[in-house]
Amino acid sequence: MEMQDKIKLVLAGLLVVAGIAGFYLIPETQGILRVLAFVAGLVAAAGVIWVSQPGKAFAGYAQESVGEARKVVWPSRKEAMQMTGLVFLFVLVLSLFMWSVDSTLSWVFYDLLLGRG
Repeated sequence: MEMQDKIKLVLAGLLVVAGIAGFYLIPETQGILRVLAFVAGLVAAAGVIWVSQPGKAFAGYAQESVGEARKVVWPSRKEAMQMTGLVFLFVLVLSLFMWSVDSTLSWVFYDLLLGRG
């Protein structure tokens, strides 16, 4: 990373800190102005990061990610409902199995071995 990019990232961090400081330095009665100061610090920091090389690389990565997400073949409503039904059925069967194992072990240990029934 070049020195210019490092300076831009430090500047972005300072802008975020300035936004936070502005939020706390403005009186509580000026609620909207406090929020605007914080948001302005974030927007200014985002703008500085946007023009840096890491920011441009992130923007390219984000565009590629959106392109890949568009290639995904999503299931139809019917397929999604069927898969959801299968998941619920599996959870029901597994919970009944776990309950039966727990009940059996409880019966074996408490009633038979320890005689505390």
